[in-house]
Amino acid sequence: MKIFFKGLFLLFSLISTAQKTPTLFEPGKISNGGVFGLTISPDATRALWVSSNGKRDTLRIVESQKINGEWTTPVIASFSSSNGEWKDIDPMFSPDGKLLLFQSNRNTGRQTDRKDFDIWAVALTTKGWGLPYNLGDSVNTTASESYASLTDNGSIYFMKDNEDGIGKSDIYFSELTNGKYSSPQNMGQPINTTERESNPFIAPNGKYIIYFSTDSTGFGEVDLYISFRKKSKWSKPKNLGNIINSADAEFCPFYHKKEKKLYFSRQIKQAGRFKEDIFSVDFNPKHYR
Repeated sequence: MKIFFKGLFLLFSLISTAQKTPTLFEPGKISNGGVFGLTISPDATRALWVSSNGKRDTLRIVESQKINGEWTTPVIASFSSSNGEWKDIDPMFSPDGKLLLFQSNRNTGRQTDRKDFDIWAVALTTKGWGLPYNLGDSVNTTASESYASLTDNGSIYFMKDNEDGIGKSDIYFSELTNGKYSSPQNMGQPINTTERESNPFIAPNGKYIIYFSTDSTGFGEVDLYISFRKKSKWSKPKNLGNIINSADAEFCPFYHKKEKKLYFSRQIKQAGRFKEDIFSVDFNPKHYR
């Protein structure tokens, strides 16, 4: 009987944790109606996100540091565009916090007429950010790649505009072997469909993935889903539910292991612009297994 009640208490704890209402992240200072795509360092002292101004004509990565429990005034990251001559999006820390992935349409080392996004990386050192570098042709193509995240062993999961025409965009992965990335592989079903799948956050151990889909059975135009891997197979994706998903668009998921929080962005279409903000909610992935 004691074991039964202990199990029942655990079940209700998981449910209550998953069903807490998301709250606006740092309203005014960070969430100002024109931001999306937050990532936070594993030690929870540094945050980066995208400043969009709601129109996305200028996209820059900005950052803040937590000092004495308070987030500092945001500044443009040293590796991003200071005057908007190119667009930078989707920062994401590696599990160890030593590397940051992001995407950019800068044409450094590329043909000057290209407008697609490539995956870039930049190291975080004791002196600050290093020099950003393109991940190269083994991962990047002339189609846009975006929202890349890493596992502990260096495998990278990301969105790519679908070249086979089956889905509007799909989620791909590339494995790191002997310091080199393999040719990207489409994750296939049940993750990818004829709809648009994007914004994959892969768990550091690679055992679950959270992403968005435009599946018409969801609560809104874009919803967040989760799928679990057992051996080499992925489970049927589960919608994160109407506590997290709404009639609006939810995207850019990021789970912070130390804080046990899911961060995501929400977009509301308004006349001539997007209202985009960042939300957080207590979250336990195991609840959806």
